[in-house]
Amino acid sequence: MTITPVPESASSVSPAPRLEEVAEHVYAYVQPDGGWCLNNAGVIAVGRETALVDTAATERRARALREAVLGVGAVPRVVVNTHSHGDHTFGNFVFPEALVVGHAGTRTEMQQVGLHLTGLWPDVDWGNIELVPPALTYEERLTLHLGPVRAEVVNMGTAHTVNDTVVWLPGQRVLFTGDLVMRGVTPFIPMGSLSGALAAVRAMRDLDPQVVVPGHGPVCGPQVLDETERYLLWVGDLARDGIAAGLTPLQVARETDFGPWAELMDSERLVPNLHRAYVELRGAPPGSPVDMAALFQEMVEFHGALPVCHA
Repeated sequence: MTITPVPESASSVSPAPRLEEVAEHVYAYVQPDGGWCLNNAGVIAVGRETALVDTAATERRARALREAVLGVGAVPRVVVNTHSHGDHTFGNFVFPEALVVGHAGTRTEMQQVGLHLTGLWPDVDWGNIELVPPALTYEERLTLHLGPVRAEVVNMGTAHTVNDTVVWLPGQRVLFTGDLVMRGVTPFIPMGSLSGALAAVRAMRDLDPQVVVPGHGPVCGPQVLDETERYLLWVGDLARDGIAAGLTPLQVARETDFGPWAELMDSERLVPNLHRAYVELRGAPPGSPVDMAALFQEMVEFHGALPVCHA
């Protein structure tokens, strides 16, 4: 694996991003430390047939990503968005030569939500973002042929959001998971589904990847799928016990011993994760709307302050 640091201009607070070669023609663009809005991207670099998996949250970070991609002699002609959240999509506009691809629901969500994310952390220097939703959408699956690399763009259903995409390279056994998987960072499912997230983990495991590029955190192996599954099952158990005890999700989170999950970043996400588990256990369908503004405030209350965002 080859690791290339990116110039410090990409971040004034967090460690500099790095570009890691994970297979021939395939790179992971990793933004430490993987916390709020510090996502990863992927690069499949095959000359004029180059594709990018996700972008970045701020104009500054997106332009650093572009600089890194150009540094390996590639100009993306396609950008695949794994889901609608701004840390993965706001940087689309710095790749004007690229066709943006995503699930039909991702396009709809981006148009509906707009730049809402920027209001959650008003002190972040977001830059002059231009929202560019997918111009080419799909429903279940499509295939990109990038020189010798075949990239399968696959809908995983409702999990992290109501329409999550992974990009699977069967020849290289590399899987770009978007935020279905995060390494060393707490999963986040309030806008999606607990049962759907567990189903997505099983589907990704069936692909038998060798290298996993998570939506946040360092590149890893398939063991991250088992870790994610264990966390999600733990959330489900907490929710069932909480409902039986007549406790609210916030109360459960405050009384919980995080045990093996204590070292995960952004542990405050347990509160909205429990809310999602509660509504599903009470019969709500996966992806049913929740009051995200209220859940965000409960998360802030649990954390004791606004969660830190170094975007």
